[in-house]
Amino acid sequence: MAKRYSDEYDEDEVRPRKKSSGKGGSSSRKKSSGKKKSSRRAQAKKQRRRIILFVAEIMVLMIAAVVLYGTLAATKTGKTVIEEDDIIINPTVQEAQETTMKGYRNIALFGVDSTTGALTKNTRSDTIMIASINQDTGECKLVSVYRDTYLNLSNDSYNKCNAAYAKGGPEQAINMLNMNLDMNITDFVTVGFAGLTDSIDALGGVMIDVDDSEISHLNNYQLCIAEDLKRSYTPVKETGYQLLDGLQATGYCRIRYTAGDDFKRAERQREVLLAVADQAKKANLTTLTETANNVFDEVYTSLDLSEIVDMLGNVGNYYISEHSGFPQEDMRATGTIGSKGSCVVPLSLEDNVKWLHQFLFDDNDYEPSSTVKECSEKIYEETNGYLKK
Repeated sequence: MAKRYSDEYDEDEVRPRKKSSGKGGSSSRKKSSGKKKSSRRAQAKKQRRRIILFVAEIMVLMIAAVVLYGTLAATKTGKTVIEEDDIIINPTVQEAQETTMKGYRNIALFGVDSTTGALTKNTRSDTIMIASINQDTGECKLVSVYRDTYLNLSNDSYNKCNAAYAKGGPEQAINMLNMNLDMNITDFVTVGFAGLTDSIDALGGVMIDVDDSEISHLNNYQLCIAEDLKRSYTPVKETGYQLLDGLQATGYCRIRYTAGDDFKRAERQREVLLAVADQAKKANLTTLTETANNVFDEVYTSLDLSEIVDMLGNVGNYYISEHSGFPQEDMRATGTIGSKGSCVVPLSLEDNVKWLHQFLFDDNDYEPSSTVKECSEKIYEETNGYLKK
């Protein structure tokens, strides 16, 4: 069973530090102040393991920047090889590749909770996205697969889908996506800790609309990230559409304590991705190279240098047209599934897969594979008794 991790913080303990008045006081007061600071540091250290990494969501534009740096500097690419025979692709999908899925390139994007560069496995993939690229038109569509979705981990064990990466790295995580969603993914990009903050700063920040319910949470997460990176931070003090720096935008990505919970957080992640994509398109060669310098060591990927160089030549033609989440709102439920904890349950995996293929490939008549149907039945059997009627 996958280990369950908490992702909460105490707003009383993890709030921006207030400056000392500078006036004298008793030694006991000084000791108390020291204890509070130590408590904050201890809390921040605990939070380091809870900070989801979203650099993977930069998608094709940022991947291209990384490869550009690799080409110019002739350094390592962080590439790994996944054997074709080790990838699961359902038989029905192999047929669709010659029809409705023809001309599309599908890439898995993983953001992992790692501060030590452990990108291969034994770490959660708390950001799971699929970037589907129409190679004829340059149109990109993004789908967040909610991390707590109850799915087959590709080994006939059912649990939260983010456990697949922890157990078997990108290979098992890709197989999990292919098996449950009738996808044909063979490539991935995984990114580690500090890259998103540095990338956004190098691009000059991103424009985001912040509301009243988000400011305190954004600033609390900034404190955790700043403690970990040993940097200062600037609290967001006003609402509205504004320029956020790297720490602020990363803190914004982390917010889940408002209406919409984790579903809204995944939407914020995609919102930041779109904003980063807009900034990257405006950037010149020097800026992209500087950005790539900041994130290069955090990338772990299956993509060949030559393949991404081809993308780089047409990077201006790529655009994100639509984005959404899986499972769909009207086809999912949430509940505590025994010892596996709080999960997002696709009420019918089969119906959700039909929607996914319509969304990504404009296939209105897609018939899911027998594998998806079997997984759908198993999910129903294992979760139905726990869900509220």
